[in-house]
Amino acid sequence: MAAAGILFALPSILGLTLFTILPMLTSLILSFTDYRTVNTPKFIGFDNYTRLFDGTDPYFYNSLWVTFKYVILRVPLGLVFSFVAAFLLNLDFIRGKSIFRTIFYLPVIVPAVASSMIWIWLFSPDLGLFNSFLEALHIPTLNWLYSEKTVVPSIVIMSLWAMGSTIIIFLAGLQGVPRSLYEAAIVDGAGALRKFFNITIPMMTPIIFFNLIMGSIGAFQVFTEALIMTQGGPNNASLFYNYYIYREAFQFGEMGHASAIAWILFMIILIVTAIFFRTSKSWVFYESEV
Repeated sequence: MAAAGILFALPSILGLTLFTILPMLTSLILSFTDYRTVNTPKFIGFDNYTRLFDGTDPYFYNSLWVTFKYVILRVPLGLVFSFVAAFLLNLDFIRGKSIFRTIFYLPVIVPAVASSMIWIWLFSPDLGLFNSFLEALHIPTLNWLYSEKTVVPSIVIMSLWAMGSTIIIFLAGLQGVPRSLYEAAIVDGAGALRKFFNITIPMMTPIIFFNLIMGSIGAFQVFTEALIMTQGGPNNASLFYNYYIYREAFQFGEMGHASAIAWILFMIILIVTAIFFRTSKSWVFYESEV
């Protein structure tokens, strides 16, 4: 039986080893070398890391700040937007819920390149739908992707369009809340707000925690929008960390330097995730712990 289990798991084990573990170990080794794709890797110790933190690389701290700004905006807004949408889709009196659920999920399956091109048009200062709408309301228009102040919020707005997976997860969690709890609360005279904050939110905290972790990891790795829509501009205002890695590796050919940058991102995500898990004990409610 053990041999059969190992045999069935072997494809996943080989895939994890060949396509995840070995590339990670290779990049870790390369991060301690001077490797520019055209030369043989030369061991230089911690020079790649020193170059980042001592300010020699002018883009490192900028990319960190831009990425953290995106994460701070995108993760809370994404959680709130997804939760509210799922809550509305779960209400009994809403008609055509299956149609709305399909509409909310459709952007997830739209290719990133196609959706980015659509949003480039929407954000166009001259012909974009958003500025046309603002003009109709006699509100000053914005430069959206073409301004250092609005480029990151613009990409955050775009990201909310593709929150279908998170909405589905929240919706599944809402449908798993026992009806008996609401019925008992009604008997006790609880109103809608009290049921929401005393039953729905506590019962949903494990789902909120899961989406917080996954959303944060995904936000730290934002890349496609910068590559297709802004190329890190204007004036490096959307130089997200992953795009910074891509530029160092595949545009400038500095594979060793890019590997060091990538491992710093890995450590940042690891630390942030550890903090979330550490603090989750004070606010995440698990029914099995009762």
